[in-house]
Amino acid sequence: MPDRKILVLPLLVAVPALAEPLAVLPRSAEEAARVAEVTAPATGFGRPEPYEGNPAGASTVPALAGGKAFSKPSAGMDPVRELDFMVGKALFEKLWVASPSSTKASDGLGPLFNARSCLQCHIGDGRGHPPSEPGAHGVSMFLRVSIPAEQASNGIEGWIATAPDPAYGFQLQDQGNRGIPAEYRMQVTYEEVPVALSGGETASLRRPAYAAEELGFGPLHPDAMLSPRVAPPMIGLGLLEAIPAEDILAHADPDDLDGDGISGRASFVPSRETGRPELGRFGWKAGSPSVRQQSAEALSNDIGISSPLFPHHWGDCTEAQEICRGAPDGGDPGQGGHEIDAGGLDLVAFYARNLGVPARRGLDAPETLRGKQVFHETGCISCHVPKFVTARLEDQPEQSFQLIWPYGDLLLHDMGEGLADHRPEGRATGREWKTPPLWGIGLAQQVSPDAAFLHDGRARSLLEAILWHGGEAAPQRDAVIAMPKPDRDALIAFLESL
Repeated sequence: MPDRKILVLPLLVAVPALAEPLAVLPRSAEEAARVAEVTAPATGFGRPEPYEGNPAGASTVPALAGGKAFSKPSAGMDPVRELDFMVGKALFEKLWVASPSSTKASDGLGPLFNARSCLQCHIGDGRGHPPSEPGAHGVSMFLRVSIPAEQASNGIEGWIATAPDPAYGFQLQDQGNRGIPAEYRMQVTYEEVPVALSGGETASLRRPAYAAEELGFGPLHPDAMLSPRVAPPMIGLGLLEAIPAEDILAHADPDDLDGDGISGRASFVPSRETGRPELGRFGWKAGSPSVRQQSAEALSNDIGISSPLFPHHWGDCTEAQEICRGAPDGGDPGQGGHEIDAGGLDLVAFYARNLGVPARRGLDAPETLRGKQVFHETGCISCHVPKFVTARLEDQPEQSFQLIWPYGDLLLHDMGEGLADHRPEGRATGREWKTPPLWGIGLAQQVSPDAAFLHDGRARSLLEAILWHGGEAAPQRDAVIAMPKPDRDALIAFLESL
C-alpha cells in the first residue's frame, strides 16, 4: 500500500483574512444603522413582518406548482444576463460523455464519477436523497472519505488535519467509464427508533448504517472515516455569498460567552481563487468559500471534469489508481487544456448564483404565525438566524443590498452524537455541521418527491429532522417533544411556509 499522504495547503498566513472576492461597496454609517434595525428579531407575531413574503428581496420568484419551483432565474434579471443564465443552465444539465468522443464540447467524463451531470445530483435544482433500494446507484448521494493526517502545514488556525485515503482519495465514486471499475457500491440500512411525543403521539426516526462494498481498488485504509452526503438545494446561493463576512461572524460565539448554550464557530477555508483563507459558506461543513469554487470542486469530484481551479483530468483518482490516471481525458487546448474552461465555469457559477428563491406561501395564516412565534420562543433562531442584508455589489444587481430571509447562520454547530459522522473536515469536528438555510424547505418534496432532509437524507419529514437535533440544539429538540401538539403542528406549518 502506498505511504500515507499528508494534506499540505500552500497558505502562509497564520490568522484568517476576511477576504471578499466580490466587488463590494462599503456601507455608510446610515446604512449600517438601517441594516441593524431591519434585521432585528421579530417582537410581535400577530401579522407578517414587512417584506417577509419575499425571502430573497427583489430577486424573489413566484412559488410555482410542480417540479420547477427551484429552477427560475432571479427576478428582475435583464435579458443579457438571463441569456447567460440559460447558457449556464445548459452546462449544469449537460450529460458529459467519456473520452475520446466526437462530441468534443461534452467529453471528459470520469474516469470515475458519481453522476454525469450536476442535475442528476441536484434533482430539480433541489436536494438529493439516499438510494431508493439496497445496492442502487445513489446518484444524489455519495460517501466522503479521509484518514487522520499526522501533520499538516496549512496556515489556518484551528484546521483539523486530514489526508486522502491512499487508494480512494477524498470521495468514493460509484461509477466508472468502460474498463475502469467503480470504486464501491453503497449499502444503506436503517433501524427504526421510536420517539415518544407529548399528547400520546409517537414519531419514528430511522437510524442509518453505511457500508462501502464491492471495493474496486482494494481495501480502504484501516483508519478510513466515511461521511455520507446528499446534494443540498441550489436556490439562493448567490445571496448567501453576498452576506458580508462580518455580519455572519457577528453571530459566532465559539466560547459561548453569552451562556445560551449555542457556540457557533466560523469555518475558514483555503480559497483557490484568492490564495488566502476565506470564510466557508457552502457544503454541509462549510468547506468551500465561494459558489465558483464549490461548482469547480463538484465538477471535479462528482463528474470528473477538470477546470482552472481543479486542473487534474482524473478528478479524485489517487496515484494508486494507475488505470484511472492513465485513461483518456477531454482536455482541450482551446479551453486552456481543461475539460471546462474559465468561461464555462463562470457560466455554471452564474447559474448557481441566480437560481431564485420562491415567495412564501400562507405566511399570514394564523397557524403559520403561531408557528413562527413557537420557532422564535423555542430558540431556533439562535442558529437559524432569520434575516440578513447583503452587501452592495458593483456587478451583481440581483444580489446587491437585499433584505433576505434565509433562516441560517452559515456557522458550525455541534449537533450531537446522533448526527455525528466522526469525520473532521477543515475546522469542523466530527460532530459539527453548518446550519443550512431553511428557505424553500417547504417546497423540497414538491420539487422532488423522494427528497429527504439532513446531510444524509435520513429524515423523511421536517419533524424527523427536528427530532435528530442534539448537542447545542438538544434543548430546542426536547422543547418540541414536550410542547402541546397544536404548537408542534403550528411549528411544522411555519416551516412548510418557508
